[in-house]
Amino acid sequence: MLLTNKQIAIIGGGPGGLTLANLLQQKGATIRVYERDENKQARVQGATLDLHEESGLEALKRAGLLDAFYANYRPDAGKMRLITKNLEIKLDDHDETADSTDVTDLRPEIDRGPLRKILLDHLPEEVVVWDAHFISLEPENDGWRIHFKNGTSAYADLVIAADGANSKIRPVISGIQPVYSGISILEGNIYHAATNAPKLYEILKGGKVFAFGDDKSIILSAKGDGSMSFYTGCKVPENWVQESGIDFSDKASVFKWFKETFGSWDSTWQELFESDELWFIPRPQYHYPLDQSWEAHSNITMIGDAAHRMPPYAGEGVNMAMQDAYELCDSLTDPQFTDLKSAIAAFEKRMCQRASEVTQMTLDSTEMLHSGDPIKSMLALFSASEHLKGQ
Repeated sequence: MLLTNKQIAIIGGGPGGLTLANLLQQKGATIRVYERDENKQARVQGATLDLHEESGLEALKRAGLLDAFYANYRPDAGKMRLITKNLEIKLDDHDETADSTDVTDLRPEIDRGPLRKILLDHLPEEVVVWDAHFISLEPENDGWRIHFKNGTSAYADLVIAADGANSKIRPVISGIQPVYSGISILEGNIYHAATNAPKLYEILKGGKVFAFGDDKSIILSAKGDGSMSFYTGCKVPENWVQESGIDFSDKASVFKWFKETFGSWDSTWQELFESDELWFIPRPQYHYPLDQSWEAHSNITMIGDAAHRMPPYAGEGVNMAMQDAYELCDSLTDPQFTDLKSAIAAFEKRMCQRASEVTQMTLDSTEMLHSGDPIKSMLALFSASEHLKGQ
């Protein structure tokens, strides 16, 4: 096997990196996952994740983790309400009488924390190195010397970047720059949402809310720990975060912006910023060119957002990363390849082709949700989907 006697470093302990570690471990590879979080108890931010049959669920199936997934997923978390800025409900999954335990034709949802725990619990303790915040790497022998913020370093024959949208490793592999999508998000999380945002929490009903108006969006997701995540989506210039004058470390400054920008929306939405039990961060949304490609290396590659970041408006990010994981594992352990470079090149070619198609779909969705009458368009899409399911 190409990986025999090779030290493999996966930089980043998100779903993609941990899925890859599980799959490679099954093949007998020697792996270390280097994660910046201080320990496994670190709080995991972000909305719930819906896993798709051909990608996220397929990766868990290959890793032998489907039973663990279904023991921890949240059957009602995917139930959606589509509403206007004035809280008028246009579509309500909660009205459906179908058995919610039948997930055969759904995209089952799970919180990020439980998913990470499932992936961690099936790895030996020594595989994941915590408090390993990647700083830099440099060539050493036929591999790499990796340096971390805490002053430690490690050697690897093969480095796999799973370090997210702002990957520090990607520039070593490709100089292609991301393209701004025209949309910036304010991502946030409200803890103890039933108390701190009671009206929105009631509207949410343990599932998801998609709200639209004035070329803007707000997406809410209930989480199993009683918190509520949110994304605001707005058309703003690329340098909005730096040039807007908003102090994103100050809730009052952000709340002032929100009340002005979403001023025509129902005042109930202001609950998003009325509590002090709140976390938020601005995230300009970028994507890579649809035709991106690069010359493969023999000792380094990348998966997930590091390779193909894109806006979240098609729900593909985590699924793409987990599919990358099983496709890369397949390439690295396929006996048809006689060297690592050819195995990596084959994987990267397939990944870029797949990412191009999904990125285009995501950009189409992003544009639709922030222009014209997205609710009308979404209702038409759901109607067409139901018609196809009934055939």
